[in-house]
Amino acid sequence: MPKNFRHKLHVIIYEADTPAGKLFDVVLLILILISIVAVMLESVAGIKIIYGRELDIIEWVITAFFTLEYIARIISVRKPASYIFSFYGIIDFLAMIPKYIDVLFPGLSFLISIRALRLLRVFRILKLGRFVGASDQLLTALKKSRVKIAVFLFGVVVICIIMGTMMYIIEGPESGFKNIPISIYWTIVTLTTVGFGDITPITPLGQFLSSLIMIMGYGIIAVPTGLVTAQFMQEGNVQQNTQVCRVCNANRHRDDAEYCYNCGAHLQK
Repeated sequence: MPKNFRHKLHVIIYEADTPAGKLFDVVLLILILISIVAVMLESVAGIKIIYGRELDIIEWVITAFFTLEYIARIISVRKPASYIFSFYGIIDFLAMIPKYIDVLFPGLSFLISIRALRLLRVFRILKLGRFVGASDQLLTALKKSRVKIAVFLFGVVVICIIMGTMMYIIEGPESGFKNIPISIYWTIVTLTTVGFGDITPITPLGQFLSSLIMIMGYGIIAVPTGLVTAQFMQEGNVQQNTQVCRVCNANRHRDDAEYCYNCGAHLQK
């Protein structure tokens, strides 16, 4: 295959910064949305009876497009394995095969809904460079805060066990607190401010304790948010783009980068 053709194919498929690449990804997302809508409509018995054949044709056309796209992505990179076993490579493969599986094992067409995961490419299409950089900052902040968050969550678990046990002692089976695990379940639900209402304390002491748990829940939500936010503010803001290396398929390069951070190959500007 001519090297120039592979380069042009790579630019169209992988480079969301170019007009052709952006158009390709927009068309791709539109087809994904159409496919998801088609699956949703096919699940409605009345619509399937009337338009089942048309919906099936639409699905086969989109599947054919995804198949050709998957093959094109493989042949346009120098190291196909770097794409095939990448996150997006696995998602693209899972989005392609459901219709073929449905031929061999009828009734599994609902797996096509996996294609919704490909909507993650919207970040590449809209060239949200600052959000790509911000997402890396957030991940770094979460990693650096993981020990503090783990200690905090351990404390929350201990509180739930203690409070749940106390509610079991105070309320008892008569109020729905049949055992300690159920009481702990109620405490967790109340502490997270969900409150299903399937179990309700009756005694004044139990109601007072449940009020404390609910008030405590607001503070518990705020603590991990504050930990991550404080760490997030300490991280520097590095602007990144969506350019993909032709050699190793690495992405998220700095805007001012001339060479791939992973393999050192020159980036095509």
